[in-house]
Amino acid sequence: MTRLAGRLGFRLLLAFLAGAPLGAHAHSTNYQVEQKGMAVRAFYSETDPAAYSQYELFGPGDQEPHQVGRTDKNGYLGFVPDRPGVWRLQVWGESSHGFHGVTTEITIDQTLGLEGFKKPLVATYTKFVTGISLIFGLFGAYALWVTRRNDARKPEKP
Repeated sequence: MTRLAGRLGFRLLLAFLAGAPLGAHAHSTNYQVEQKGMAVRAFYSETDPAAYSQYELFGPGDQEPHQVGRTDKNGYLGFVPDRPGVWRLQVWGESSHGFHGVTTEITIDQTLGLEGFKKPLVATYTKFVTGISLIFGLFGAYALWVTRRNDARKPEKP
């Protein structure tokens, strides 16, 4: 009788284990890879990314950040917008030149795609400011050269 009870118990255990769901794990982490979202790259120059910089992202009308974190080693951060409107991104970075920060606005359209974004003024007008600076610098060097040349030609007074 004991042997029969042992076999019956073993069969009941096998039936229980066979009927248990295979995907039911108490502490598992699952993932899903989707091809959607926005990527933002923060950088100091083309060859100097704002690596591991802190950021906060605010959705339209948000008082609390929608997302906080750090950029990756290449200065990238990613997010998936859940509503259209103007999203505000603040990035703080520290380079060998000191502490830097920037705030920009990213406009998301009704299909949750990128409509546009605002660049900081310095990034928008860098070529213009550089051009004006070169013109003034060259004019200043020319004016200095002409002044010294004219001073050298004047006879000295006794």
